Amino acid sequence: MSVDSKKPRKACCSKLKLFLVSLAFMYFAKAFAGAYMKSSITQIERRFDIPSSLTGVIDGSFEMGNLLVIAFVSYFGAKLHRPRLIGIGCLVMAAGSFIVALPHFLQDPYKYETSMSHNTEANSTESILPCLSKHNLTETPDVAAIQACEKAVGSSMWIYVFLGNMLRGIGETPSMPLGISYLDDFSRQENTPFYLACIYTTGMLGPMVGFMLGSYLAKTYVDVGFVDLDSITITYKDSRWVGAWWLGFIVNGTVILLSSIPFFFLPKSLPKQGEEEDGCKKSTEVYSFIPDHWRLSFALMVCSLPDFVPSLKRLFRNSIYTMIILTNLVAVNAFVGMITFKPKFMEQIYGQAASRANFLIGIMNLPAVALGFITGGFVLKRFKLGVVGAARVSISASLGAFCMLSLQGFFHCDNAEVAGLTVAYQGYPQVSYHHSTLLSPCNMGCSCSMKHWDPVCAYNGVTYASPCLAGCQTSTGTGKAMVFHNCTCIDTSTSPAANMSAVLGQCPRRTECDEKFKIYMALSVLGAFISACGGTPGYIVLLRSIQPDLKSLALGMQTLIVRTLGGIPPPIYFGALIDRTCLKWGTKQCGGRGACRLYDSNAFRFTFLGLIIGLYILANMLWGVLYVKIAKRQKKLVLRGQAKKNGVEANRLSNGHASISIVKYKEDANMESTI
Repeated sequence: MSVDSKKPRKACCSKLKLFLVSLAFMYFAKAFAGAYMKSSITQIERRFDIPSSLTGVIDGSFEMGNLLVIAFVSYFGAKLHRPRLIGIGCLVMAAGSFIVALPHFLQDPYKYETSMSHNTEANSTESILPCLSKHNLTETPDVAAIQACEKAVGSSMWIYVFLGNMLRGIGETPSMPLGISYLDDFSRQENTPFYLACIYTTGMLGPMVGFMLGSYLAKTYVDVGFVDLDSITITYKDSRWVGAWWLGFIVNGTVILLSSIPFFFLPKSLPKQGEEEDGCKKSTEVYSFIPDHWRLSFALMVCSLPDFVPSLKRLFRNSIYTMIILTNLVAVNAFVGMITFKPKFMEQIYGQAASRANFLIGIMNLPAVALGFITGGFVLKRFKLGVVGAARVSISASLGAFCMLSLQGFFHCDNAEVAGLTVAYQGYPQVSYHHSTLLSPCNMGCSCSMKHWDPVCAYNGVTYASPCLAGCQTSTGTGKAMVFHNCTCIDTSTSPAANMSAVLGQCPRRTECDEKFKIYMALSVLGAFISACGGTPGYIVLLRSIQPDLKSLALGMQTLIVRTLGGIPPPIYFGALIDRTCLKWGTKQCGGRGACRLYDSNAFRFTFLGLIIGLYILANMLWGVLYVKIAKRQKKLVLRGQAKKNGVEANRLSNGHASISIVKYKEDANMESTI
């Protein structure tokens, strides 16, 4: 009998472990997809010729999808079959990823912006005359032709990306409130921090893979397999280059699809870890009713609806829970804005290619974050910290991350030297960023277009917006190897025998910029580790600050509020403010303003880091208020516990008034949440 009685318990324990592994893999898959979307923001912006503010809207559509269903999924989902709901959500996420990639197959091949027709014939020697080409003259646009052109190229195809990303958000909704609450309900309380740390650490492998894949595909041309790559005259370092962004969404959609399978084979409930096997039998009995789950689900929803509003009132009367929501909201605003535009920041401030920026984030920052999560969970388990100790770890991590972020602002590179935009042409007054002009007496006779961005690099390290604006008279070579000669705008005053030629592409940054970039990356990695150390303790503070019967609702409402106000607005207002620092806008294929090609790096840095630092200051102030509240609440509960103990002892001696004080304690305790 003793041997047989152990079998059900082992089966139940294995089911809990299966759920833990399945949830960890699902977190990996969804984080992989989310990180890949972040790494592809620049590619999507260039492919659809849209500003950063609009890419912010696209990025925020994921949270919009969450907003549509999170409240109902969190509340009603806790009473339904949680693992199956998570599995269905994975299927929806996979469908969303495939829809995001759909525009690539509906659009014509990508045509990058250029000021002239580059020669790609191998037998050609010298035929293109940039300064003398008549096609550089500005022509009056035909409105009907522009409309026909926009319809042909599919200028609104980005809507598919928006809708697909929103569908991904809808599918991701059940994973956090239902998955975490399911795990916390059926595991030992002391094991929950370690399990959460394992899930988040495994989940952090997803962003690593996502950014690494983003780095690789950013070097792969968008129309690989559809066009002759020898005819492409730009490289992956060019601001007009678009990588194979669509391919990554097909890959992560497939991974999410695979992650959904185990959840359809898990029971609705499990016994609490460490309990007797009768709980296992109970969960088996519940699972046997699953064939009628649609009828049962509808009945549960109807019966639960009247309790929804009272439960919300009980939840938000908890002042600590409300303060946690507010603190997380501010911190998430800073984090989402930073991670969305961090690759662009590295490109514009330090001259890094998009592929290298994604690679470094994936190989350095994200492992530090994963190590920070596991370290925070280990510290809680090793020192057996309560809610006050967890709050101390979280606020210390927040302050440390703020210090590292503040130091990053002191290590930056100067603006890229672009004639007419950031530096003056030879022999002419210094350029003002607000009144820049690409025209100069040295190129006035060339009838150049000022709309296009087709940069060339001169020997002196100065970039010119196009061969025509550099005053180049002739050219030799083909494709990427084309060289322009006799460029009248190139400064030869320092050396009369200096080279007056230029090559395709923007000039690289100066050597001292590389040293500053290394320091920036070191501070960034250290800050990521310190910040992540507070992740798991912060989550434990949330879990231990709410009543058990409101746990799923509390997690769902936290996700709803933080993702609504912390996930949707930051990419939009960060992007809109970053757009204001643009110095040179590109031109769409059919005319009109396209994506930004060059930013004022100083204004970009002040805007980007200033916003993040300001939000971090506010978050740290809120953490201080929250810590004081938690400490006071904990002290009050300890005193009440002592009073209860003293009351019980007094009750043993006398049946007098001691019972009255005990009843009073119970009434007061019901008004506050258990920590």
